[in-house]
Formats: sequence, C-alpha cells, structure tokens
Amino acid sequence: MLSSPSQPPRVMRIIARMNIGGPATHVTLLNQGLTNLGYECLLVTGMETDREGTLKDEVAARQLSMEIIPNLGREIALAEDIKTLLKLYRLMRQWKPDIVHTHTAKAGFVGRIAARLAGVPLVVHTFHGHVFHGYFGRAKTRFFIELEKICARMSDRIITISDRLKTEILEFGITNPEHIQIIPLGLELNRLNAVSETNRFDAEFGLNPELHLVGAVGRLVPIKNLHLFLDAAAIAHQKNPNLRFILVGDGELRSELETYAEKLQISHAVIFAGWRRDLAQVYADLDAVVISSDNEGTPASLIEAMAAGCPVISTRVGGVPDFVKDGETGRLVPPQDPTALGQAMLNLFADKINTDRMAGQAKTFALKKYNSERLVADMDGLYKNLLGISKPS
Repeated sequence: MLSSPSQPPRVMRIIARMNIGGPATHVTLLNQGLTNLGYECLLVTGMETDREGTLKDEVAARQLSMEIIPNLGREIALAEDIKTLLKLYRLMRQWKPDIVHTHTAKAGFVGRIAARLAGVPLVVHTFHGHVFHGYFGRAKTRFFIELEKICARMSDRIITISDRLKTEILEFGITNPEHIQIIPLGLELNRLNAVSETNRFDAEFGLNPELHLVGAVGRLVPIKNLHLFLDAAAIAHQKNPNLRFILVGDGELRSELETYAEKLQISHAVIFAGWRRDLAQVYADLDAVVISSDNEGTPASLIEAMAAGCPVISTRVGGVPDFVKDGETGRLVPPQDPTALGQAMLNLFADKINTDRMAGQAKTFALKKYNSERLVADMDGLYKNLLGISKPS
C-alpha cells in the first residue's frame, strides 16, 4: 500500500498544540522512535496559548521535522478551520504521506478531512481522552459526538490509550469495537527512575525538610478541577499542619486558584510553582502526586510519578482506573468529593508501610507497561500491518 515501495513509510502526525502534557510528549517520542526505525516523519501542529507552556523546543532539540500551522491550535471556528484544512491539504499533496495520524479533537477533525481529500492511503486517529462530558453544555457536546462519528468513518483505525477509554468511545456510539485498537501511552520513564531526592523544593521555597509535599502536576484549567484539590488540601491541612501543597504547571485559572487558596485560608501552605523542566527532580522531591480531575484519558503525570516511586491519588475518572488500582498501585476516590480526597491524602502519611508498598508496586507496573520502547514497537506493528508490510522474523 506504500506510494513508493522502495522508500521508507512517510507518516504525517498532526496535533493541535504542543502544550506541555501527555499528548505532546507522546507524539514527540513516537516521531523520534519511528525515525530511528527508518520512517520519514513530519509533525504538524499549531500554536499554544501564552500560559500553556510548549514542547516545541524539545522537538527541535531532537532534530525532528516540524511544520507549524498557527490556527490549528485554536478552538473550532468555521472560517479559520477551512483555511487550516486547505493548508493541510496542500501540505499533504506536496509531502505525499503514506499515513496521516491525527491526535486530539481539533487536529482529528481538520486533519482527517484534509487527508481524505488529498487521497492519503491510510488515516489513523488517537483519542488521548475525549470531550464528551465535563467540558461543554449538552448541545455542544452532542455536536462534537456527531462530528466524531463522521470523522471515525474517515479513519482506517481508531486508537485509544486505555481499555476504559475504548469502552467510553463505544458507549457514545463513535464507532464499532473492530475499528478500535488499544495502544497504551509510552513515556521516557528510565530517566525518572534514576533521580534521587534532593529536597530542591525545600531549598527553593524555604520549606522545612520535615514537611510533606503533595503535588498536582499539569495545566491549571477547569477540567482538572483544582478547586477540588484545594478544598481537599484545606481539609487535610487542618488535621495535619505539616502538609504543603505544590501546583506544578500554569494556565488560565492560576489567578482564580490563588484567590481561592486565600479564601480557604491555606495560601501559606500552597505553592504555585509554574511550569518546570526538571520534572524528574520534581517527582523525586514530592511525597505524593494527586489528580483531582472531572475527566481524564491516561494522565502522564500519574504514570511518571509512579515510575519515580512517588505515591499517587486520583479521582476515579476516565482511563485512570486502568492503571491505578485502589489499594494496590495507589488510591482512588470518587470525583467531586473533597472529604474523600482530603482523607486519602492524610492516609498516605498515616500508614507509611502500606504507602511504600503501593508505591513500589506502582513503580514496577509503570516501568514495564508504559515505556516509550513498547509504544514505538506497538505503533510500528500497527503501521506495517495497515500498510501490508511484513515485519522481519
């Protein structure tokens, strides 16, 4: 099925924005790994907002090919999206990919339409999560569901990154089970495994080394429900004043969350650390990582924390229960329940033996299942199967 059997497969990977997070890391590692296997890869992306942070410099540092179409990163707007679609169409006609692989909703919409118009042989889309609850009102959500059903029919294969995410996609009627393949997230986890605690946060923010640090790592946006994190922090801090709470990341809600911490009278115990490049050291220095989201796919911050041996707590949402098993590899609590989340924070430090056991099991599990080498091998196998290329025995 290759356009030129004597040439290596060409993959155009499209993602709306390279904002710091799991999807952007995922596409970077895929393009690097597949390039090392002999593929020709081109990453196409849009522009991030001011407070999101970007991984474009990481793409450049790895000397990976990248094309920027600025409006690809914006919310859906018909006039601008038609222009973006035409730019993608022209780029595809010029570059002649064998596979167009889209990631995230906006890129999946314009990218798959452009690919079919351009006559690209194979079209693949990955759901890293979905926007079918927790993001928009009923009418807008229904619109996106119907849009995804149309786009699914333009795809040769749909990928989800967890079993639970596949189940949710099927429940919303997006496509049929035979059309979906599960390929879990893959991350560079060995670098997290090799870093030791340095108490860098203690030194940087003038903290007593005897304090316990509970972190939330990611974008400060509504779906992450960090108001819940702060509500739980207030409950936990009242019973254990030695707890401190670190928000690692930035986003549109930062000022509002800073004000909310003041309202809860815990601003002295909350640190807004902003975006950090030294995440391996961050996970080594934190005593726990918490996800308080209303909806998630497979949050990279939890997997990275687990690989670093850092205990984790999460709301029971999205694909999280596929890898955080309550009482085995971490703690799960009901969504939107600050009392349960606050008590889970307290329990981690009240029962150190059990917490250490869970953290050790989580580390072993994460390093085995979510490494980048496995991700690249899985994707290589899928592409070659779709292209009709036999893998060497």
